[in-house]
Amino acid sequence: MEPEIQHASIDGIRSRYRDGSLLPSRYVAQTLDLLDRWEPRIGAFLTVARDRALAEAANADRLIETRGSAAWRERPLLGMPVSVKDLTATEGIRTTRGSLLHHDTVPDRDAPAVARLRAAGAIVIGKTNTTEGGWSAAGSNRLQGPTRNPWDLALTSGGSSAGAAASIAAGIGVAATGTDGAGSIRIPAAFCGVVGFKPTRGRVPYVPHSPEGLSHLGPLTRTVADAALMTEVMSGYDPRDPLSFGVPSEPLVRDLAEVADRLPPLRIGWITSLGEPAPAPAEARRVRQAVAALEARGHLVEEIAAPFEDPYPALETILAAWEAAAHGPGLDRVAALLDPGRLRVIEYGLGLGAAELATAYERRSLLRTQALTLMERYDLLAMPTVAVPPFAAGLHEPAVRVDKGRLSWLAWAPEAYVFNLTGQPAVTVPAGLSDTGLPLGLQLVGALGADLRVLAAAHQFEQTHPWHHWYAELAKRCQEEDAR
Repeated sequence: MEPEIQHASIDGIRSRYRDGSLLPSRYVAQTLDLLDRWEPRIGAFLTVARDRALAEAANADRLIETRGSAAWRERPLLGMPVSVKDLTATEGIRTTRGSLLHHDTVPDRDAPAVARLRAAGAIVIGKTNTTEGGWSAAGSNRLQGPTRNPWDLALTSGGSSAGAAASIAAGIGVAATGTDGAGSIRIPAAFCGVVGFKPTRGRVPYVPHSPEGLSHLGPLTRTVADAALMTEVMSGYDPRDPLSFGVPSEPLVRDLAEVADRLPPLRIGWITSLGEPAPAPAEARRVRQAVAALEARGHLVEEIAAPFEDPYPALETILAAWEAAAHGPGLDRVAALLDPGRLRVIEYGLGLGAAELATAYERRSLLRTQALTLMERYDLLAMPTVAVPPFAAGLHEPAVRVDKGRLSWLAWAPEAYVFNLTGQPAVTVPAGLSDTGLPLGLQLVGALGADLRVLAAAHQFEQTHPWHHWYAELAKRCQEEDAR
């Protein structure tokens, strides 16, 4: 692939389409070639929709030829190759949910978010790897094995939107969709050095509906503007997700740069850690130093102590209870096909009582009240996205267990899962590199419905503290490996 387009933004590719120096058919073909080069290294895709993607790209060529600039009037993503996490249904493309139980399932209908992407002209190139049912924040399943981090192939990409983050870091397509029930967009985005946005819960409809009320659907991209565009295209009410009713859906793209330029001074609460484990001091300092880019734009950053008691026991109870509700009936018939770690979660959930679940929901209600009160004092919260560095590929959690609840599979990421319990919008953006050369993430969190403010502040940060030159290093590594 041409170096200047491998990590280009949507706007950059669209400009090339408009001036005729690049055709969708050529760009999609080159994207698929790049996928073939990277895939043996990182294992990002469960299914590649090669023939369909090439046919749709040829159709995009013809549309641009016949309609010119008018071709983009209702199709802001025309000819753009995107991937979809394999938890989300795609008509005519296999959707395994990372599970042996669904290894040959081909839906006959798109999920709302995918249907909206297609209507906007996006071309789905394939389905990205995920843990089984998205149960853990890593990237391994029994269908394919682990997704590896492009920055260090011995390490995990994070998850469960594992293939989404790894592929976007590698330059495979302009954007990917992910889902986030306890950090599953933001953790892999931080580990792989890309943008990951979890919108206000319900802004993008989540179908099939997620009854535990923790799951969000959002984009992983290389620029904040691309995340805003993807989110805007996917947003809006759908009756299949009752949480999408009444969620504000103001334009995110048209006003992003203008809003970012005109943001009044914001009061930002800096939180080093929301619980154990805490970030390594050197890495926390590096992320805090990056926040100076926002202070340089006139915002006031005030350090505050962790404002919440760690709600991990409530999260663990809610997730385990709903896993048990979904998979408990007939468990004996399918247990051998399930990931052993997920099976332990289900079995734990089957042993929970109604009072324990009610207590967990009461704890979440208190947390929401505390968060609403906090956001009356601060416009944004800022913190490291993940406290721990990427761990070995194939593991579902760090080798050193974080002992909080009965099970520890998500206990190591409090900065992520807290904001699934509250439903707030949160974005992670690359903030620097660690001493070992791995990406560090900065998370910005806003009040419910304040998605535009979160993205505008992230856009400001991007302009003042750019990260795009790091992707050239990944491309160089790939070329050097090919040469060897």
